[in-house]
Amino acid sequence: QVQLVESGGGLVQAGGSLRLSCAASGRTFSTYAMGWFRQAPGKEREFVASITWSGRRTNYADSVKGRFTISRDNAKNTVYLQMNSLKPEDTAVYYCAATARDITTRLYGYDYWGQGTQVTVSS
Repeated sequence: QVQLVESGGGLVQAGGSLRLSCAASGRTFSTYAMGWFRQAPGKEREFVASITWSGRRTNYADSVKGRFTISRDNAKNTVYLQMNSLKPEDTAVYYCAATARDITTRLYGYDYWGQGTQVTVSS
C-alpha cells in the first residue's frame, strides 16, 4: 500500500510559478513510477507528467511541455511538479498517482491516488 499526500497548491497570477509536492508513505516508494494528473471543473481528469522509479525517464502532456518539470527524491519519498509560466487554463485540482507497473500516461494505469491540491491561476 502507498499513501500519497499532495501539497503546494494555491492562488498565483498568470506567468507565476508553483511547486507541488507529493509525499508518499511506504518503504517501496522508490520502486513505483509516479504521475501527476489534473482535473478542471466540468472536465475529465487528464495526464500532466510522469516519471520512472529511477527518474531517468519522464513524459509530459503537450500542453505543459517546456513549462512544467517532474522530479523525484527517493530518499525523501517525494515527487515534485515544478510549474512555471502558469496560465489560467492550468487551473485545476492536481493529483499525484503511483503505479507498480511501467511509466504510463493512462489514468487507469495507476494504482494509488492522493486527495489532490487546488491550483488557481488568475489572469
